[in-house]
Amino acid sequence: MVSITESPSVFQHLDRMSVSELLIGMNQEDAKVPSAIQEIIPQIERFIDRILERMSSGGRVFYLGAGTSGRLGVLDASEIPPTFGVSPGIIIGLIAGGDVALRSAVEAAEDNPNRAWEELQAFDIHAMDTVIGIAASGTTPYVIGGVKQARENGLLTGCITCNPGSPLAQAAEHPIEAVVGPEFVTGSTRMKAGTAQKLILNMISTTLMIKMGRVKGNKMVNMQLTNKKLVERGTRMIVDELHIPKGEAKTLLLKYGSVKKVLDAVSS
Repeated sequence: MVSITESPSVFQHLDRMSVSELLIGMNQEDAKVPSAIQEIIPQIERFIDRILERMSSGGRVFYLGAGTSGRLGVLDASEIPPTFGVSPGIIIGLIAGGDVALRSAVEAAEDNPNRAWEELQAFDIHAMDTVIGIAASGTTPYVIGGVKQARENGLLTGCITCNPGSPLAQAAEHPIEAVVGPEFVTGSTRMKAGTAQKLILNMISTTLMIKMGRVKGNKMVNMQLTNKKLVERGTRMIVDELHIPKGEAKTLLLKYGSVKKVLDAVSS
């Protein structure tokens, strides 16, 4: 039986379509993703609640993936420190084949079911940590093996996949299955499946950071001031919060290093 992610596209003869037809068709398919995710929000919520319990005791989150799925996990993990001002060791993305696989395919790297667990052990992984496997098909040995062994060793496990009842979903304690249907280009899971995975990763990591106090109101007050745009953004936040002149706000921001530290200093 052909899996949903490998099922034929509902669109025929893409090579004969006009540019307009291609764009409209892709957009129509992409529009199906948010509604598929909406249906599984309760599963995502339950998983996040359990992750938070562990993170409050020093737990970390590890993403495991190969190919597009692995790249999405590494991308999400890499954006957390600058956005929320946390250590790079809080959310960690691992991809089959290592960092070289971020740019180039590493042949057969995803076929080793033991490799992910070996890589996780290098991080002194412990019972408060969480492992999230990411695989559109739900059949990637690297991801399944890592999730299975993590669960056997008492870690909290979840997965993000786009095929219902996959081996990965069966291996994880908290399966998140975003069934978005066949791809516009048959089997090209970098499209709808990848979009679904990215949205769910956004939801998980952003919710975790908000509930861990890394956001005030609707502002990322702990962001790292790595460029002029972010300094300007931080300055505006301070002006809005303290109702002081822009020049004074910028001076305080550069002195303390983050919006959060400025607000704490002023209120103390």
